[in-house]
Amino acid sequence: MPGRTDRSLLVYSTDADPMPEPPAPAPGFPSARQQTARIARDRKRRAGKTVTVISGLRHDPATLEALLTTLKQRCGAGGALKDGALEIQGDHRARVAEVLAALGYQVKHVGG
Repeated sequence: MPGRTDRSLLVYSTDADPMPEPPAPAPGFPSARQQTARIARDRKRRAGKTVTVISGLRHDPATLEALLTTLKQRCGAGGALKDGALEIQGDHRARVAEVLAALGYQVKHVGG
């Protein structure tokens, strides 16, 4: 197209969506394979809105932010990092467990 720069805007792709690499452990923190992620669904103090809470991870804040970004993209939902726990909006326990297991974490479902 005339006048178009060399920017490529991907609209659709049939390529398989590759799993991201597990976050590299920061010095002084255990690796993903040495940690158990506890996944729970919570509605308390949230005006009835359901969130998926991932706790029990011991990483530096930058690694937790990178993991949160990956989970939000995989679930197609928003989320936040609060008090060391990752929160994903909605009930995405199965999908979060699948992604974390693929990244090497041990996964434990907590609660009902």
